[in-house]
Amino acid sequence: ALDLEQLANQYTGLAKLHRLIYIAEHCPGLRLEALRMAINYVTTTYNVTLYQHLHKKLAESVGALFLPDVATQPSGSQEIPTFDAAWVETKSKKSALKLEKLDCDLKNYKANSIKESIRRGHDDLGDHYLNCGDLSNALKCYSRARDYCTSGKHVVNMCLNVIKVSIYLQNWSHVLSYVSKAEGTTEVSETSKEKDPNQVVITRLKCAAGLAELAMRKYKAAAKNFLQANFDLCDFPEMISTNNVAMYCGLCALATFDRQELKNVISSSSFKLFLELEPQLRDIIFKFYESKYASCLKLLDEIKDNLLLDMYIAPHVNALYTQIRNRALVQYFSPYMSADMRKMATAFNRSVAALENHLE
Repeated sequence: ALDLEQLANQYTGLAKLHRLIYIAEHCPGLRLEALRMAINYVTTTYNVTLYQHLHKKLAESVGALFLPDVATQPSGSQEIPTFDAAWVETKSKKSALKLEKLDCDLKNYKANSIKESIRRGHDDLGDHYLNCGDLSNALKCYSRARDYCTSGKHVVNMCLNVIKVSIYLQNWSHVLSYVSKAEGTTEVSETSKEKDPNQVVITRLKCAAGLAELAMRKYKAAAKNFLQANFDLCDFPEMISTNNVAMYCGLCALATFDRQELKNVISSSSFKLFLELEPQLRDIIFKFYESKYASCLKLLDEIKDNLLLDMYIAPHVNALYTQIRNRALVQYFSPYMSADMRKMATAFNRSVAALENHLE
């Protein structure tokens, strides 16, 4: 079973909210708990619109629970939050005042032509819009900072802000375009030393690119990007968790890597640390590499339900599983000129008929 609290604690900001909403929409058993957690968290932001939307969803869910033909009632442990109109009014006023102040500051900076202050002013406005859940305005403000960047470091910072919002908007080509822009700066392209502070930036860029490639069904490219992430520097709760990096990379590698490439994954000292967070996945990869396909496929079936509640991997589970099964079949066949279907069905934990259908 999915531990919702443990899962939600891996994220902050919209990453946490988007994931909880996805679970609420796709798992009736966890819907109330996910909505309750999302509502409690959204009250720490200025996102009044989302607060209202979540309460509407909650009212619909609670209403459905009290229909006579539904036996389940909300358990006492699940305190159902009530809609707080005073909170909405107070937050809306505070948000408007803050926006007015930030706007006024920016006008003053522009009047005095202070480039660095103008850049920071655009960033501050972007941060505020993001906290309000207004992604299109956040994106505009972060992008406008570009004209006032006076160093490579500023350009990288601007790219990271645009990438963050583009991930929330699921605008994947935009993500990849700004990853390239950031990688083109001397700050990033000339980073070689282990202790270089820009190593954190490189890991963040690789994770963002991996996420975008995964979303665009370029599974091999996704795995290669994730493999370049540094475990010790992977701390981006507003985007992705270390568990996600392990799972997304592992599944994409299983689906697309040849034997030698998979061996490199297994023997990678840095990726080993990611895999330790997902022992089931580690077992799956080892079983696959050791040609123990029946246990590998059985373990894959066991983790499938939880994967289907992960907003980024869920749309790809069936495609990835099919590719993994196909690779297993090819590897199983390769030593034999002719294959015994019964023996093969046993090895794959499938019936002969199911296997024949798959091979057709």
